[in-house]
Amino acid sequence: AKRKRDAPAARPKKRAKRHPSAPEPGAKPGPDGAGPEEYSIPPPVSQGKWKNKERVLIFSSRGINFRTRHLMQDLRTLMPHSKADTKMDRKDQLFVINEVCEMKNCNKCIFFEAKKKQDLYMWLSNTPQGPSAKFLVQNVHTLAELKMTGNCLRGSRPLLSFDPTFDKEPHYALLKELFIQIFSTPQYHPKSQPFVDHVFTFTVTDERIWFRNYQIIEEDASLVEIGPRFVLNLIKIFQGSFGGPTLYENPHYQSPNMHRRLIRLSVAAKLREKQQVKEAQNIKKKGSKVLIGEDPTEVVFETPAEEKPVEIQLVKPESKPIIKDKKKPRKIQRKKQKKLFRTE
Repeated sequence: AKRKRDAPAARPKKRAKRHPSAPEPGAKPGPDGAGPEEYSIPPPVSQGKWKNKERVLIFSSRGINFRTRHLMQDLRTLMPHSKADTKMDRKDQLFVINEVCEMKNCNKCIFFEAKKKQDLYMWLSNTPQGPSAKFLVQNVHTLAELKMTGNCLRGSRPLLSFDPTFDKEPHYALLKELFIQIFSTPQYHPKSQPFVDHVFTFTVTDERIWFRNYQIIEEDASLVEIGPRFVLNLIKIFQGSFGGPTLYENPHYQSPNMHRRLIRLSVAAKLREKQQVKEAQNIKKKGSKVLIGEDPTEVVFETPAEEKPVEIQLVKPESKPIIKDKKKPRKIQRKKQKKLFRTE
């Protein structure tokens, strides 16, 4: 219809919002009275909202070796909700990391601390309130080093598998919650994929936490290791982030310096023991021999020899005749003949 002159335009009426479970107007109800559609199609994954906004900052201090750098890069590829940052100077205090996380808009942190260019420590922290845990990292093997047959989609969401020990003791229960919040990829994360094709396993053996990453094979649900792998030796759990009151201290922990000292002492003890054995042998050799008295029974076994008369030869013995070799002149003659033949 044409709009009349000097008359306001008629606006179209807004449609009333309908509940998703309510039937459409004019649609016939089903046999059960539930609705017109017998089968409902779920919405695509992309329509979901990213509610659990966990962001993990993964970085390290200066002085790490190549294996630690590769391990850090592997964790960043496995965790799409992680962020990277430049290396921190060793002179800075650890509580500065809370400010770095705040600038990067991260609420979790994995910090690798290197000491003496051979010892590696890992901090897992919930910034800025806490708690935080400090571990000694041992037996590190990266993805490029292992060359396992397993493979998984980059950015896919992992399953987290925990040892039953994590539910028995309180400090392991706290670590379990910390691992879940850090290593689990949030649902509907923009960089993640809506697939679950690998498992992170945390196993407690020999008072240490063993980390493994396995691929789930669809055919028979068997597991194939992907990597990386490392062992975490718990040192302390703090109430705050990178400090604060100590909640738990591992009584079975032995520092790397003490371990190396015990090895040196054991080697020195072995050398000292060898030296003492040599000195004892030399003393035995130089010591005076004890003289044993004569045994009177030894005479029983002695048998006297028969005495022979001494004969004195007064006449000079006859000289033996010299027998000349009859064949010798013949040999000399043959040699002379051979020489003459050669010269001719």
